[in-house]
Amino acid sequence: EEPRAPRPAEGAVGGGSGRRPGRCRGAPRAARTAETAQRIKRSRRLKANNRERNRMHNLNAALDALRDVLPTFPEDAKLTKIETLRFAHNYIWALTETLRLA
Repeated sequence: EEPRAPRPAEGAVGGGSGRRPGRCRGAPRAARTAETAQRIKRSRRLKANNRERNRMHNLNAALDALRDVLPTFPEDAKLTKIETLRFAHNYIWALTETLRLA
């Protein structure tokens, strides 16, 4: 926690108005609370959206890397996500069977 600056004595030059910084002036307490709640709610939603966006980018990058190592024909046909996973599963199974029978 950062140290706080000392508060000026009452009646001192440059002293504050006695209000807390960061508060809405003139708005009723209920309105301030609702505004603050909305601001917090929006901030949390934006953070959750960013986490989800990053998660999807990472997932798509991993699927692209998997597509690069799978032997597909034709080369220009991009497999869907589920096709990529199924193909990888079957390819691994086929390689395992080949090793087992060899």
